[in-house]
Amino acid sequence: MQIFRLVAPALLVAIVVAAPADARRKPAATLPPPPNAGGLIDNVNGYTLDDKGRVVRFTGMLVDKAGKIAKLYQAGDTREKWLDFKLDAGGRTLLPGMIDAHGHVMELGFRATELDLSATTSLADAQTKLSAYARAHPTPIWIRGGGWNQERWGLGRFPTAADLDAAVRDRPVVLARVDGHALLANRAALSAAGITARTKDPAGGRIERDAQGNPTGVLVDAAQDLLQRVVPAPLPRERDAALASAQDQLLADGIVATADMGTSVEDWNTYRRAGDIGQLRVRLIAYAAGIDPLLSIAGGGPTPWLYDSRLKMVGVKLYGDGALGSRGAWLKRPYADAPGQRGLSFLDDTKLRNLMSRAAMDGFQVAIHAIGDAANAQALDAIEEVALTYKGDRRWRIEHAQIVDPVDLPRFGKNGIIASMQPVHQTSDRLMAEARLGPDRLTDAYAWKAMLAAGAKLAFGSDYPVESPDPFAGLAAAISREDPAGQPPGGWHPEQKLDLPTALAAFTTGAAYASFTESMLGSLQPGHLADFILVDTDPFTATPAQIRATKVQETWVGGRRVWRRK
Repeated sequence: MQIFRLVAPALLVAIVVAAPADARRKPAATLPPPPNAGGLIDNVNGYTLDDKGRVVRFTGMLVDKAGKIAKLYQAGDTREKWLDFKLDAGGRTLLPGMIDAHGHVMELGFRATELDLSATTSLADAQTKLSAYARAHPTPIWIRGGGWNQERWGLGRFPTAADLDAAVRDRPVVLARVDGHALLANRAALSAAGITARTKDPAGGRIERDAQGNPTGVLVDAAQDLLQRVVPAPLPRERDAALASAQDQLLADGIVATADMGTSVEDWNTYRRAGDIGQLRVRLIAYAAGIDPLLSIAGGGPTPWLYDSRLKMVGVKLYGDGALGSRGAWLKRPYADAPGQRGLSFLDDTKLRNLMSRAAMDGFQVAIHAIGDAANAQALDAIEEVALTYKGDRRWRIEHAQIVDPVDLPRFGKNGIIASMQPVHQTSDRLMAEARLGPDRLTDAYAWKAMLAAGAKLAFGSDYPVESPDPFAGLAAAISREDPAGQPPGGWHPEQKLDLPTALAAFTTGAAYASFTESMLGSLQPGHLADFILVDTDPFTATPAQIRATKVQETWVGGRRVWRRK
């Protein structure tokens, strides 16, 4: 108080008068920054396809907070400044995330966690790997695995139980053929299942036998069930590990979504466990393995998307026949290399139509496995009849559609049929198909361009783990019809080659359309989910060999990076 009494009166007045003026000179309040626009992926060599299949180029992409595409930028366009994140891609090529229209998720995972014979080149090679695997894995007692292919081995016959016994005879061994349509078992496994010379072939299946009628060890198609029923089922933790492995493989190959063909109740439960803990990274579009699991899982109609659009069941997969490699594909005429056989018909006409109707009445999509020309004709007949009752946008799917009688090909353009095909099967099957059928019956086999010309919708996949899920191998096959060694030069039946935009569409927009997801997947148009990949090669300036060698560097799902090459 003393100090204020010493202040001169004039100064005191000045201070009192000046105070309000100082208050008036306070800085004006600053406005808050605008809300962040999302994330910017910039400096890219970007490609996508519009809804008419035209190529769209861009150099930057804005991803909104919901994980959707907000905007595509051209060079010179002004970019947003307020961002949650920004990635300078360094000029790398950016493509829509690939969609595999036909795969088997759990089988892919188990191939990595069990004995994998897919790389073996001879019976002796397979026996060596089996023996080493048995020593390294003393438990469980049953040895499970797959991937064998007698054609790749140059064996000229099916392998036998005796061949397996030469490597492992004191433990049951069960090995799936590469296409999943045959099992090879040793004598311990056959004995555990009670399969003897007196065991009859089931409908839709065949037990390979020797001249005396004894089982040789190979069970084709429905005959596999005779053995599978005694093979111990994988434990939940084994299933969870297989799913994790499968997702790693798919993401590394740039697959952001896949149709899971033949989903069982156990598979679905595995996916739900992963979704419950936030571990579903790939979008799974499930087709149940028959009507019973379909109704058990989905009830009265397709499920909604679950886990932030990571899991959905939309339909059912039905089987018309088996596979060409095991001579289970159902043909109109006998096999050229087995004159007494025409393959296996899994369902009679009435049962196929009844199953289709049961699914269609509740709005489920129907996918029919058909490889042989007789199976394809049966599927077309059934669709034409059932579509008279169940109208509207049904998108009936025929899976594989490999061997088609020329008189049936135009029928694929009716009733909105999806031809769900796998380009790599053509390059892998070429020599085997010629042996099975003879060249004269292959003029409309693996006929992608003819399918489009007939008016069919085309969707591409790989049928993993029958083939690698790598979509760039599929793109290379689709535009060249040459195998990895460049054979045959110029392509096998080159009139069926596709151009790159059409092939890319089948792996993106076409695959999305095939599962009713084209409004959100398959393209990088604004409003679609930001599922994309960064790759080390520009496919639009590359040779087929360079496309085949393409490596994915990053995979993004819903605007988040979920995989990165180390």
